[in-house]
Amino acid sequence: MSDRAGNPPPERSGIGQALISRARAKLVHGVTHLTTGAGPSLDYSSPPGDPGLFGPESVCWRVHADFTSMMVGGICALMLQALHPLALAGVWDHSTFRTDILGRLRRTATFISGTTYGNQQDALALVERVKRIHLGVAGVAPDGRPYRADDPALLRWVHVAEVSSFLAAHLRFVNPSLSPAAQDRYYAETARIAQLLGATDVPSSCAEIAAYLCAMQPELEAGPHVQEVVKILRNAAPSTTLMRPAGALMFSAAVDLLPDWAQRLIGFSAFSLLQGTLARPGVRAVAPVIRWALVNGVSKRARRRVAATRG
Repeated sequence: MSDRAGNPPPERSGIGQALISRARAKLVHGVTHLTTGAGPSLDYSSPPGDPGLFGPESVCWRVHADFTSMMVGGICALMLQALHPLALAGVWDHSTFRTDILGRLRRTATFISGTTYGNQQDALALVERVKRIHLGVAGVAPDGRPYRADDPALLRWVHVAEVSSFLAAHLRFVNPSLSPAAQDRYYAETARIAQLLGATDVPSSCAEIAAYLCAMQPELEAGPHVQEVVKILRNAAPSTTLMRPAGALMFSAAVDLLPDWAQRLIGFSAFSLLQGTLARPGVRAVAPVIRWALVNGVSKRARRRVAATRG
């Protein structure tokens, strides 16, 4: 029954709102379970007026705001990063990713969201924290070459693999019409983080990124450890039943997002590549639901912080 204006009875409306709120809360828990709980706790709501390192008019605030595309891009980036033997050796020897891949994803998510949307003090503290961790990451790769996590060249590779994957996911699943000028701005903005970490000669435009990835291909390989990374990512099922199908969908979409040469190097089967192509509409269908759930996401809290005035 409805009144003459077509409004549902108050009690039914209240029950409906309660069910919607409960569904949203479950979905929010499933989403945040993938991205929080590792690293320092950050306050994105204060201090009032603090723009962070980039501010709300930056392109990286737009690109990094969508949870779904960032997850697809993040998984893609991990596979791409693993193709560098020295970068992979550092992760293999000094990381718990083989037993705690979700922890690795959470730590990466905290760093990206904190340096993008956090206040200036928190963002710079995150950079210094990672730099301290890098000081203890050194060793010898299986091919006999020494490596250091603070090597400017390795930092450059990890950064480019990451931001090129994030932007590729944004263009595919959020805004394919993002202008070339805005894409260049994105790379120029995010280069600042790589430079703060110690990277040098960081590519800062679409043309420079493309040239760098082309030049790096002879140095990349897909040995047994790369195949193990792919297996771990494929089987990294979230603990919440609600997010498990979405996790599988995002992995397939991440395989699909890899550059063609990286797909060939890793040796994905024709079936895996087909799954990736088929995952595209699924990801586009899931993304609005996740956006609906994250009504108080990090980017929204950061925008309110910047807009607020000090009392």
